Amino acid sequence: MKASNPSARPDSLTRRKFLGTAAAGSGALLLPGLNQLKADEVGETDHFYYRLAPVDGPLIDTQRGNRAFGFREGKIYLSEDNGKSWAHEAEFPDAEEIHFSSLLENGRVVFATPRRIFVAGGDLSEIREVKLTDRDGSEYKLHELRDGEVPGWHFYSLDGIHTFEVEGREMLIWGNYCNVRTGPTPQNVYYSVDGGETIKIAYSFGQNPFFQHKDSDPADWVGDPENPVVCRHIHSVSYNPAENAFYACSGDLDRDLGVGKECHWLRGTWDSEKDVWDWKVVVSSDANSRYKSGGINFVDGKVYWVADANGPKTLREVYDRGIFRCDPADIADKSKHEVIYPAKYEIAVMTIHEETIVVPRYGNADPADCGFLISPDLGKTWGNYDLKEFGDRSGVRVNPPNGDGWYRIQLMERWVDRAEVLFLKPK
Repeated sequence: MKASNPSARPDSLTRRKFLGTAAAGSGALLLPGLNQLKADEVGETDHFYYRLAPVDGPLIDTQRGNRAFGFREGKIYLSEDNGKSWAHEAEFPDAEEIHFSSLLENGRVVFATPRRIFVAGGDLSEIREVKLTDRDGSEYKLHELRDGEVPGWHFYSLDGIHTFEVEGREMLIWGNYCNVRTGPTPQNVYYSVDGGETIKIAYSFGQNPFFQHKDSDPADWVGDPENPVVCRHIHSVSYNPAENAFYACSGDLDRDLGVGKECHWLRGTWDSEKDVWDWKVVVSSDANSRYKSGGINFVDGKVYWVADANGPKTLREVYDRGIFRCDPADIADKSKHEVIYPAKYEIAVMTIHEETIVVPRYGNADPADCGFLISPDLGKTWGNYDLKEFGDRSGVRVNPPNGDGWYRIQLMERWVDRAEVLFLKPK
């Protein structure tokens, strides 16, 4: 890819030169073997400009409009000018453990460590831990950790869009991607309709025997004992305003559990007056299927998604992969799906803003080092790029463009280790 002079390109920033698996400035290691951009340079392809967040600033965990939220070295930060400066900061000892955050329209910030979730005011002057509320109105309590147990990711999400206007108010809603190199973690869809004052459970998957302590009593298993639908983790949650309905998809593999498959699409409706949910399974499938998917987006009533199919197949089968589009009513009918990109490898994440589609390629399976698909016209045409100078990376949590037009993307090493923050601006 080309590197360009910043004086002729938008918003150039110093290239991040270090990998912080916990956070920027904490335990950083020099990135080996990268053909790095020079300081203050912006790279470009035929479709977009790209740059990394500066090494000397907070790790930018999310953005919305002109605001950005970041952290480093025991502090959290809030910017009001797209990360150029940081107007607000506050002490937060566990800052390096933050792995989920969302900026709300009321100015507040919701952010989480693996097992705790917090809300902060728009100037970060007040930070309060939020207790989870279960579907019956009681407090939702997490299981006690064992000695040496790695805390599970109760709140981490692969999606980059978590807020939607629902019946005239903003709803924060997301599902957790979990049970990867940690202790047992229940798979939940979380939501808030009061600006982060309360955070509730919208849906809980059942008790998956594969993701429990092997010597634990089933009475102590995580998950909803009354729900027969099980999964490993949640890939995506989104909202379709055209039908006032929510969709979620889950993974991950085919296991001989005797309790059903792990790959599902769910459709949920919310009764705003009673504050209750009704969820139904749209389709369940094995892991070599387009229904092992992610990146759910809705545009003009159509549902778009990417296939993460990678399960076992026979010699006569092919992997059911690609980027798809259909009417929501036709999700369960493959004959009515339109393939808008015939991907050769599995994909897990996608964000659509207006007519631009940004799709990070999945580095663990894709031979590209740091690959991206991009379409400026809702899938009519595509660009396919590999930003090799960043090494073996996978992008997740793609935030829509900020006030300066840059998408924010969290790059991951080996899929679960946090690396750099990449910014991408379509031409």
